[in-house]
Amino acid sequence: MDKNTFTGLFLIMLIIAGSVYFMKPSPAELQKERAAQHQDSLKKAGLAPLSVSSQTTAKTDTAKTIDTAALKSPFGASTVGTQKFVTLENDSVKIKLSTQGGRVYSVELKNYRTFDKKPLILFDGDQNSFGYTFAVGATTVKTNDRYFTPSATDLKVTGKDSSSVTMRLSYSATQYIDYIYTLKGDGYKLGFVIKPVGLDNVIANNSVINLDWATSARKQEMSLVPERQYTTVWFNKIGDGVDDISETKDDQKEIDGKLQWVAFKAHFFSSVLITKQGFSKSNLVVNTDTSNHNDIKQMKASLVLAREADGTYPMEFYFGPNRFSTLKPYSYDLQKLVYLGWGPLKLINRWAVLPVFQVLQNFNWNYGMIILALTIILKLVLSPLTYKSYLSMAKMRVLKPEMDEIKGKVGEDNPTLLQQEYLKLYKKAGVNPLGGCLPLLIQMPIVIAFFRFFPSLFELRGQSFLWMHDLSTYDSFITFGVSIPFIGDHLSLMCVLMTISTLIYTYFNNQISGVSGQMKYIGYITPVIFLGALNGYPSGLNYYYFLANMLTFLQQYIIRLMVDDKKIHAQIQENKKKPDDPKKKKSGFSAKMEEMMRNQQQLQAKKK
Repeated sequence: MDKNTFTGLFLIMLIIAGSVYFMKPSPAELQKERAAQHQDSLKKAGLAPLSVSSQTTAKTDTAKTIDTAALKSPFGASTVGTQKFVTLENDSVKIKLSTQGGRVYSVELKNYRTFDKKPLILFDGDQNSFGYTFAVGATTVKTNDRYFTPSATDLKVTGKDSSSVTMRLSYSATQYIDYIYTLKGDGYKLGFVIKPVGLDNVIANNSVINLDWATSARKQEMSLVPERQYTTVWFNKIGDGVDDISETKDDQKEIDGKLQWVAFKAHFFSSVLITKQGFSKSNLVVNTDTSNHNDIKQMKASLVLAREADGTYPMEFYFGPNRFSTLKPYSYDLQKLVYLGWGPLKLINRWAVLPVFQVLQNFNWNYGMIILALTIILKLVLSPLTYKSYLSMAKMRVLKPEMDEIKGKVGEDNPTLLQQEYLKLYKKAGVNPLGGCLPLLIQMPIVIAFFRFFPSLFELRGQSFLWMHDLSTYDSFITFGVSIPFIGDHLSLMCVLMTISTLIYTYFNNQISGVSGQMKYIGYITPVIFLGALNGYPSGLNYYYFLANMLTFLQQYIIRLMVDDKKIHAQIQENKKKPDDPKKKKSGFSAKMEEMMRNQQQLQAKKK
């Protein structure tokens, strides 16, 4: 190639490159063309085109290039859009719906605040998702990512009124999927129906849908640790009742049976999805991101729901407090989200403690006074057992000199013989050595029941008494700034007072029972353990235990005035003078003790 030919070719290439550069469309022209293509796609799908003003002022989620191929696919118009919000509001809740996914975007409970007095929002934004996935030919449609068209703007419902908003995902003008949300003028329930129209020959296998629901529970309370402890996924399995997956660790559970509802339950508030016919198959997941101190736990539910005879998938949401009196009027045992313990503890709390507490609420007292009244009532009911326990310990105290005398004669080298002599003395004196323990053991389930009752009691949330600003959480008398082993990062004054009162109670109880030796000091270990265990528990619980100790002191003082040790001693001596009645049937305890002593003697004889 000669020099002139090369120069000519170079000039031609330069002219072509310059033409391409100077003749290319401007960014505005490209945007206009894309918008025109989008409007054409909307028209084909039967959707109203956006006005010019809305196109220029609407806020888009991301500035992304429109995929023309996606626009031409089934439900293609829904791949591009603008996230807008429609607010449904009544006296109790403020629910924000998003056109992206047609889902519930956020929920605010209007009558409550977080521990730092901010609006209480159960979940918000991209931290939650809701929708289902289906196939149209070779195209996979995820409703959570598609843009819906709302039927109305913001709605506020009052009184006995009810209003609905429809979010529509269109395939064509006569073929679409509607999400219908209905809110009444009061309450915490949001009606929700998925209604496909004209899509039987479009969507394959549409007799069931596979719903995917996920959310991240936000921090609402002062203490992160107990809030995480009580947050997990709960469910009501038809025929088996209400249950939950692990509260203490990341967990996953697959359930084949039908579930009436699934709840993302936090400490004091829940989001519940309910269906009358039941979800036929479920996969529930809970996990914790410990690096994020604003989120308590992440919860997910994959649910299979069958279509009703009318072609719809009816459901409803509950967004509200875990308060027994609020949940009880709703159906499907929603009130069991308030965990009252297991077995007998649950029965005590449900049928004894809770009814009394609800009656006391009617007096409109401060909750500190209600707890005081509840404790007094409980102590009065249990006073016969307390009296019997004290009387039995007084008898053992009177017998102690005689027991010491027997111990001196027999010695400590033969414990079996020593116990046999003690049993003979108990039998003659008419004293049951376990008489002081049995009444206390009967009371123990009630004490433990309160341990579960107060942390679950929504009514204490935000209620102050004396220096305690919130009876549902601990009172920070001293904050250390660092976590100290056994204690934590704070010291609760009410927990300290409870511990001191328990130590004093132990001291006086030892004086009454006449206990000696190592047993005298073992009782002081438990209150110290309680200090570390209960330091992070609600101040309302520690306040109850403190009151219980104080009232026990009062009871014992009154009983002590009624019980005369000299009369008890005289009665014991009279019992010892009575001849043994061979016909008198031995008590179960005595018979078992004698049998045990015989076995011990036989073993010792074999060893010798």
